[in-house]
Amino acid sequence: GCARFRCAPQKKNTHHKKEALSLKLSAAKKPHIKHRATKRERRFFWLGMLFVSPWLIGFLVFNVFPICSAIYYSFTDYSVFTAPKWIGLENYKELFGDKLIWKSLLNTAYITVIGLPLTLAASLGLALLLHQKVKGLPIFRTMFYLPTVVPIVASAMLFMWVLNPEYGILNVALHAIGIEGPAWLSDPRFTKLSLIMMDMWRCGGTMIIFLAALQSVPDTFYEAADLDGANGWTKFWKITIPYISPTIQFTTIMGLISSFQYFTQAFVFGSVSQSNVLTPGGPRNSMLFYSLYLYQQGFSYLKMGYASAMALILFVIVMLVSFFALRVMEKRVNYDVE
Repeated sequence: GCARFRCAPQKKNTHHKKEALSLKLSAAKKPHIKHRATKRERRFFWLGMLFVSPWLIGFLVFNVFPICSAIYYSFTDYSVFTAPKWIGLENYKELFGDKLIWKSLLNTAYITVIGLPLTLAASLGLALLLHQKVKGLPIFRTMFYLPTVVPIVASAMLFMWVLNPEYGILNVALHAIGIEGPAWLSDPRFTKLSLIMMDMWRCGGTMIIFLAALQSVPDTFYEAADLDGANGWTKFWKITIPYISPTIQFTTIMGLISSFQYFTQAFVFGSVSQSNVLTPGGPRNSMLFYSLYLYQQGFSYLKMGYASAMALILFVIVMLVSFFALRVMEKRVNYDVE
């Protein structure tokens, strides 16, 4: 008797499955009716395309076309004044055998590995100071943000005067406390350090981003931590850092990309040494960064094919490093902050 009652629901379920299967088959056999756009919908579509066409044309002309051209020129011998000549992978073979390529990559890695963390730390430190409730806070925020408004070329020229070994402000201040200042711009040991100091001076943009993130942290978190007896250091690591971790991830990725494209500061610093001699890469090529070397190959030596190959290699490096950084930081970023 029990077996009979147990089997009844199974027959019912089998019947339902057959019905569902037949419905699916009948639906599949029905012809797909295409929706024909009305005259009004077509009109709105072409109006939308008309409004988006300036951006679309600019994207195709100034982004897609240069990228496709660079891919083609990287396989050619092209010097602007002559027609491109197909040479296959010769540019890439020459590139991997170029000693200055590896020198420029080492200089770029120095700025990325050492300069970027110091700049981010300075930005976060200033943001924490400017997040305090003190009198005259808008004045201090303006003062620390002003260096970012100064054009980067003007800032570089200013720092060439500040870091002058004979009459620069920094060496004069060091001499006043009994320290002999180095030749910042002509000694290869200190040239990249000079660039890092300038970048830390111009960290106002990143500081504003960190300040906005700090202002979004609810005060109730800190009040609850105070009731539990947490000190400032504990609140910083357990509340502040987890809450602003998405902002740290964003600034780090953007900093990585800009570090690999480091150009203007090094170009100005390395253009003229203390004796007014043209040294594009700085003393002993200590400021020969990858983007600067790419510029030299393309616009100084007119080796556009070689420069295009360098540009593609840079694109691959930036893509791989950014992807690796995202994967590593994704495990430590806390999005559940509410």
